[in-house]
Formats: sequence, structure tokens, C-alpha cells
Amino acid sequence: MDLPTVFEKVALALGLGLLVGLQRERVQSPLAGIRTFALITVWGTVSALLALDLGGWIVGLGGLAVAALLVVGNLAQPKAKETDPGLTTEIAALLMYGVGAYLAVGYAGVAIALGGATALLLHWKAPLHAFVARIGEADVKAIMQFVLITLVILPVLPDRTYGPYDVLNPRRIWLMVVLIVGISLGGYVAYKWLGPRAGTVLGGVLGGLISSTATTVSYARRHRDPLPSIRLAALVLIIASAVALVRVLVEIAVVAPAAFAHLAPPLAVLLGWMALLAVGMYCLARGDHEELPPPGNPAELTSALVFGGLYALVTLGVAAAQRSLGETGLYGIAVLSGLHDLDAITLSTAQLVDGGQAEPDTGWRLILAATLSNLLFKGCLVAVLGHRRLLGWVAVLFGAALAGGLVLLLWPSLFD
Repeated sequence: MDLPTVFEKVALALGLGLLVGLQRERVQSPLAGIRTFALITVWGTVSALLALDLGGWIVGLGGLAVAALLVVGNLAQPKAKETDPGLTTEIAALLMYGVGAYLAVGYAGVAIALGGATALLLHWKAPLHAFVARIGEADVKAIMQFVLITLVILPVLPDRTYGPYDVLNPRRIWLMVVLIVGISLGGYVAYKWLGPRAGTVLGGVLGGLISSTATTVSYARRHRDPLPSIRLAALVLIIASAVALVRVLVEIAVVAPAAFAHLAPPLAVLLGWMALLAVGMYCLARGDHEELPPPGNPAELTSALVFGGLYALVTLGVAAAQRSLGETGLYGIAVLSGLHDLDAITLSTAQLVDGGQAEPDTGWRLILAATLSNLLFKGCLVAVLGHRRLLGWVAVLFGAALAGGLVLLLWPSLFD
């Protein structure tokens, strides 16, 4: 290793150690502060550099030396009843030794990210503790169910295709379940972090992340009476439906990045139009106030199984329609799937386009048709469950969105 590279690695170690040490010094950690953390991290780098010539035992011995010094430092500290018995500083010191060592023998970018993440994790003690205090048993259940879905079920599923048309891959199907539940759980955690008074606009955003259809049902039921916040409810619903399109774009980018540039533009145009509608509604509803209703658990195993089954059915239906009914059959599948959910038809269509089994022009039209079908279905839910005043506002907003979507759908020259 040449001399400039060695100096660069030591300098990075020093900087990361100073960063984490600054945070520990700020909270007046009695065991290690800004200088100690800088020295520990640099010592890790030096140990790993020595190990390149002398063997890996040097790194292990250096780590034991740091651990021994931490033990001695703890024993030397005067013990008071109010002293925090936690091991945060000790663990952070050992981690930063490892970060310093990894800087010398691994990827510098990973080591820098670890050092930065360590500093942030230490700095966010108060908000993290407040978040844990705010969550309840149902929230822990949601997180554990996501662990079950992601870390227990997914790894054991076979990665091969089965069934008619040879398109049903259990692991790929469940991977889509993990993606959708993960997005929904992110919105759920954001709600718990920010609380029910996060604001109407953010309420619509979180509703779209968790489930725009569930949000529509919740707000329609809450507004069976002509409450003063009817306009706010309509604003939340149009924002949630717009964010559902953002969610669609994210799903396309994740599962079919090569096809994103072909599928995204018309959907982005509709998203922009719905955003303008939301801005107009926001101007009308400014000054109204309402708390967000609590969302349901997005990681329920039953819901995950239902989505997995729906995605499998849509995948099978798209394959059957493509081979037997042609393009007209595909649109029928898209419209029927969109009545319940946008995720399944988006994922299956994006994968078809990414695999060269469908043209991009057909792909975005299928997703757009499903989006319009979903908007119409949510409007019907408001008509059945909500007050007629809420229906009036939703009819205007969703009607304008549907009109814009139909223009895109029926004007082929826009994106050819």
C-alpha cells in the first residue's frame, strides 16, 4: 500500500473518531470523549495496516486491548447511584475500533457510512427513546410480523417457477409482498413517530404510503355527518391518491429499473395534475383542523397472504390474457385488479416490460388504466360510506383526475 493511501486511511479514521467522540463529549460521557474515540479509531486502522504484513491476529489482539482498557476505565470510575449503567459508550468504542480496522482492509465508503451512522445513532438517543415510549403492543406486533414475513418466510421459499404458463415463482411473489409491506410499514412508523397531529398534508402522504384505499374508507366513515372538516377530508383523499402514484413509481424503479424511463413519464404527468388539484384544495381548506385517525397494522400476516395471492392471480391472469386474449384481455385484467389494489398490477406489468414480454407503451397504459379504475372505486366507496358533501368534493377532485388520466390514456402521440 503506497504512502498517500495510508495517510488517507488514517486521516479518515481520525475524522470519524473525532465525529463520534464529539457526540460522546457533548453528553459528558465519563469513560471516553473526543480524543479517546479518535485514538481508538486510529488504533483500529493502524492494527489492520500492521495485520497486512504480520497477520490477522494483530487486529484481534488490538480489539482485546481496547476492551481491557474499557474495563479498567469503568473500574476506575467513581460509582454513584445516579450513574447510567448502560454500555453505549463501551460498545461504540469497540465499534469504532472495528470501523478503523475496516478502513484499512475493506471498502472506505462502507466504513464512513458506519461511522456516520454510529454518530447519528448516539445523537438520536432522546427521539429514539421517545419513539419507543410512544409505541404500544400493537406496534411491536407489526414490526415482529414484518420480521416474520421478511426474515423467516422469504429465505425458505423455493426460487423456481410453477403452475400454468410457468410464471409463478414463490420467492419472487413473496419478495413483492415484502416490498409492499415494507413501504406500508414505513408510513405506519412515520405516523407513530410524528403522532396524530402531524398535519393534514402529511396525513394524506402517510395514508398514501400505507394504503390509499384504506385511508378512503377510514375518512369516509369518519365523515358520515357534515363536519366542518369535510374539505380537509377531501384534501387528504386526493393527496393519498397522488402519493399512491408516487408509490407506483417507486415500485417500478425497484423491480424494473431499466424500464422506468419508458413507464414513468405519463404516470408522472398524472401525478403532477393531481398535485395541482391538491394544491387548489389546500387553498380552499386552509384554516380547518382535524387529527389523523390511527392507521391499521400494515404487516398483518393475513393481509400479506391476501396480497401474495392477489399478486399471483394477477401474474397468472396477465400471462393468460397475453397469450390467449391479446391486448384487450390485458386491459381487462388491469381494470379489475385496480379496483382492489394498484400494487399487484404495477409489479407484474413492470416485470413484463422489463423482461421484454410487453411493449413499454402497453405497460404504462395498463398501469394508468388500473390507476383510473382504482380512483373510480375509491369514489364509489365515498359515495357509499361518506356524507354527500364529502362526495361532492371528492367527485370534483377525482373527476378532474379521471379526466386528465383519460386524456393521457386516449392520446397515444404524447409518449410514443
